[in-house]
Amino acid sequence: ARIEATRGSLGCTAGCRNPARQAGIVGVMVAPIGDLPSGVLGFRLTGRLERDEYHDALMAPIYAALERGETLRLLVELPDEFEGLDAGALWEDLKAAGSVGLKHRSSWERFAVVTDKDWVRHGVAVFGWLSPGELRVFADGERAQAAAWLAE
Repeated sequence: ARIEATRGSLGCTAGCRNPARQAGIVGVMVAPIGDLPSGVLGFRLTGRLERDEYHDALMAPIYAALERGETLRLLVELPDEFEGLDAGALWEDLKAAGSVGLKHRSSWERFAVVTDKDWVRHGVAVFGWLSPGELRVFADGERAQAAAWLAE
């Protein structure tokens, strides 16, 4: 099954609590990655990710794929411009780990993280075993290799 997300289907919705993002004043923090193999869902995160954008732009397409019964092969790119998650997004991430990670554990096939951020690499080294499915970290600039691994 093909997982699809378009720029128009992602982003802060009308219920967004950040008026600047709702008005499009702030740049896209979560952008879908195009040109990925069939069945691979990918996102590039920049700036500091806030709760609404985490939920609406990142998790909504993942929940939709799970509801369609698809297996997940996820690519997340965290370039130098990625600053992390705010407290609200971190809380959403913890809740998602319990609901999506546990409830749909068998749906997660592979998860690739593309980054050179040491704190992300250390976090994956310590907590990666908690991630459902296979998890692998690729160096910045290795998006093509990460996509190829996900498509295997």
